[in-house]
Amino acid sequence: MLRIDVPAPMRAAPMKRRSQRGVALVLVISVVTLLAIAAGSFAYSVRTDARAARNAALVARGEAIAQAAIARTAIELFKPQASPEVWRRQDEPRPWAFDGARVSVRFADESAKIDVNSANNELLKGLFRFAGADEEEAVRLLDAVLDWRDADALKRPFGAEEPDYARAGLRHRPANYPFQSTEEMQLVFGMRPELYQRIAPMITVHSRQPGVNPHYATREVLLAIPGVTAEQVDAYLAERAAAAAEKRGLPLFSAAGGYANYAQGGAATIRADVEVDGNLRVSREAVVVITPQFSRRPYATLAWREPLAPPPSPAAAPSEEALVGRR
Repeated sequence: MLRIDVPAPMRAAPMKRRSQRGVALVLVISVVTLLAIAAGSFAYSVRTDARAARNAALVARGEAIAQAAIARTAIELFKPQASPEVWRRQDEPRPWAFDGARVSVRFADESAKIDVNSANNELLKGLFRFAGADEEEAVRLLDAVLDWRDADALKRPFGAEEPDYARAGLRHRPANYPFQSTEEMQLVFGMRPELYQRIAPMITVHSRQPGVNPHYATREVLLAIPGVTAEQVDAYLAERAAAAAEKRGLPLFSAAGGYANYAQGGAATIRADVEVDGNLRVSREAVVVITPQFSRRPYATLAWREPLAPPPSPAAAPSEEALVGRR
């Protein structure tokens, strides 16, 4: 019987070729997988960038509408308060629709707030107590505020001057100058963030009055007045609302005593809350003052900021055309 022996290299050749094809297949699968991952990452990046660009465009649109709403509301500063169609400075929301967006503006006189530069000391203590400070903390905060805004480096009994800030590891020092903005109150020695959050809507640096104007003050500001009870405040607010509805002169708040100041200020806070695309909200707040001495600039903006509190949802709003038709 004839026997043919195949050399070993010839027998190994098919196995080698199969092994090479397997390696090539693995390489191809790896390359395809990497390409698929890269394509997926690119698609995700494109979608993310597109979403970010769309959101940025919506925010820019909301800011533009808010700025327009504030400018429109500033016109009300020029109208006499006795006029029947004037917008009263009582922080009442006024909704309308504009260019597919829902807008709500609020208009509040700065005299309705507590001026941290000129307010009576007891009124400042009442403010801190209303915000949650006990008597001891309220006294410390009052002295720290007075030390911040006075021109000397003499420390009050419970206040704080530069060495106290340094010992506490704070990088800033007391200004020894009146507050230039309400946000500066956050830097006062001992001012807790949660306390500031509560008083921020109640304070100003623009009224320059020792008291507050009860005609326009919020319930919170009225409750901060020393010696005033919640029952007295609620009764006054009901009386004030009835007088406004009947277009009568607003009543005096006798319980406020010497803490009341009925002079209307020239500055007002205007807040615009804008809802675009159904779920994105943009809020802006400006403090403006009329400047009749400048014919080309009827009003000046003293402050421009984003409100600390979340914007309220605008109510169902009439269109701008309907709003114009009512006036």
